[in-house]
Amino acid sequence: MSPDDFRAAGHALIDWIADYREHLEQRPVRAQVEPGDVRRRFAANPPEQPVAAEDLLRELEDKLVPGITQVQHPMHFGWFPSNASLASTLGDIASSGLGTLGISWESCPAATELETVVCDWMRQLVGLSDAWEGCIQDTASTATLTALLIARERASNYAESRGGLQAESSPLIVYTTDEAHSSVVKAALLADFGRDNLRRVEMDPATRAMRPDALAAAIENDLAVGCLPAAIVASTGSTGVTAFDPLEPIGEIAGDHGIWLHVDAAMAGSAMLLPEFRHLWHGVEAADSVSWNPHKWMGTILDCSLFYVRDVEHLVRVMSTNPSYLRSSVDAEVRQYRDWGIPLGRRFRALKLWYHLNLDGIDAIRERLRRDLDNAQWLAAQVDGAEHWRVLAPVSLQTVCIRHEPPGFDGDALDAHTLAWAGAINRSGAAFMSPAQLDGRWMVRVSIGVEATTRAHVEKLWALIRQSAAEVQS
Repeated sequence: MSPDDFRAAGHALIDWIADYREHLEQRPVRAQVEPGDVRRRFAANPPEQPVAAEDLLRELEDKLVPGITQVQHPMHFGWFPSNASLASTLGDIASSGLGTLGISWESCPAATELETVVCDWMRQLVGLSDAWEGCIQDTASTATLTALLIARERASNYAESRGGLQAESSPLIVYTTDEAHSSVVKAALLADFGRDNLRRVEMDPATRAMRPDALAAAIENDLAVGCLPAAIVASTGSTGVTAFDPLEPIGEIAGDHGIWLHVDAAMAGSAMLLPEFRHLWHGVEAADSVSWNPHKWMGTILDCSLFYVRDVEHLVRVMSTNPSYLRSSVDAEVRQYRDWGIPLGRRFRALKLWYHLNLDGIDAIRERLRRDLDNAQWLAAQVDGAEHWRVLAPVSLQTVCIRHEPPGFDGDALDAHTLAWAGAINRSGAAFMSPAQLDGRWMVRVSIGVEATTRAHVEKLWALIRQSAAEVQS
């Protein structure tokens, strides 16, 4: 493809994307396909000859779009906000178009130094002190894995340089709660702590937050039997019910025992852009690492997860790789982000944040977050005021956990009722929500935060919910 061909095809694609976003509300929210439908639309063998760009665009529309669950749709209330602002999309296009190679400072000084700049901008915007330094990971899953790897090495006095965990005499322990994201468990397993060495600390039954007294007791019990407490992963806005673990007392316990404290704020970190909500992670300055995802509620297009640490020297010692072919004469003067995470090659992700912050502006982003928070409170008030409806967890941010509990429904029958009315809405394509389990019983999570979602859409959802529950009940 020549630059002229690219220019023509690119203009057509941008026009298509703009039209797609402009008319997205007219499409069903959930993918309208069955397993295997999309695959069957394509030939079994690869194309032998080039396909015209306009034909490929037509296939994109006809064959692929029906298989997309529209997370940018204003009636999408599932999982968590996964916004892809058009401003940041331009940054992503610029990153792809530049085609940079981010394996070292020398391979792309601009990528390294802009990442340093925007990470520090974001640090300031969420109120973290200048003791923190950050980088951009792909997702919070990778950030959490990195945190547990460096926690493991601090607790074991750099076992990687000897026989690894296989040579250690004391089991290393990780502490979290049942509210922690599934990636925390995955990271603990991949970092070789082992499932038997993962402690699920008791939670406050009302808030689902980690109980500091239970954490302290679990640590003392492990110390008494010769185990080595290595890491605590605290949730700032858990996925299930947006629970906030109390960071100040947890940080004190971690500090007393020299345990690495990682704060997972993947979705709720966006709320810290609002000064009035920073009390929710009061005590964060006692942590050793923090991660949160601008590619969720804030709206910087995937993939863009911020990872901050206080001890960069330790991070680099654990993660560094320095083969001869990557060395240069300026190594002592520059930052090498390959030593801040797992991959060697890195994309120019900083461009997405740079475009987003500059083109949309932080004031507009904050205004939208406040709108979503207000809409969540409105919905919670409607549910609380309706007969046989219940809000099941504190509405700390923008997620409202609800259940319809009509007379005569309990146990498995209530579960079936919950899944039936939520499933009917999801299948219809009119809206999408995420059922989830809380204390072993099904509920429905309404996660408000899509960039295009207004009060009118939340009102429409509430009407759909009541109608579906009534129809299923009858």
